[in-house]
Amino acid sequence: MDLTTLSLGQYEFIAGSFSFGLAVMAAATLFLWFSRSLVAPGYRIAVTISGLVTAIAAYHYLQIMLSWDSAFAIVGGSLETTGQPFNQAYRYVDWLLTVPLLLIELILVMKLARGETISKSVWLGGAAALMIILGYPGEVAETAGTRFTFWVLSMIPFIYIVYQLVVGLKGSINKQPENVRGLINGAAMLVVVSWLFYPIVFLFPLIGFTGGAAVVAVEVGYTVADIVAKAVFGILILAIAMRKSEAEGANQQA
Repeated sequence: MDLTTLSLGQYEFIAGSFSFGLAVMAAATLFLWFSRSLVAPGYRIAVTISGLVTAIAAYHYLQIMLSWDSAFAIVGGSLETTGQPFNQAYRYVDWLLTVPLLLIELILVMKLARGETISKSVWLGGAAALMIILGYPGEVAETAGTRFTFWVLSMIPFIYIVYQLVVGLKGSINKQPENVRGLINGAAMLVVVSWLFYPIVFLFPLIGFTGGAAVVAVEVGYTVADIVAKAVFGILILAIAMRKSEAEGANQQA
């Protein structure tokens, strides 16, 4: 992406979206960690990981903001590049850590058998990591052909993950208590829908977005997707854990 085509307004809009992303991730982290006491001990690890995901994201959004700020200078009311590169690797380091954890927290809150938990965590987490690794070369590529090639490659593990969430986990979801079955199915669908943002945003520079508009579409698009996939998803995991804790407590009292 060509950062020299950005207008001052576009630069400030992107900077504002990064700031909003940082604030949401930091607030979600505190909320999730302070809410751990509201769930039964068996679900606290899932809520803790949810907060860890948003904490990692908050840290990387801070680094993204600092890198964005250092890449530009406002001179005489006009925006100029400083020669310092905007480091897009921060997003991918964040995703490499958080995307597998997002899937693991969903599996943990389902409280499956130990063997099934380990197996699904390894396969889904590994596929998520591979998806991110394959996407990065395309993100920093200078040619459309290379970007599209790595998009196709990263979609292979992506499709596997979507299949597992929609079909592979269906049997396990059906075994969940009736009062949380809809929430867990909704959490799985939220992952699928929010993750669809990423490959679509990845293609923006190839489907008509050019210049500053392409930069805005990609950076703001990724930020919106991150907020939904991490902060909103984390709150949903907490809701599932609280409802399951209440049901188990009621059963024990009965």
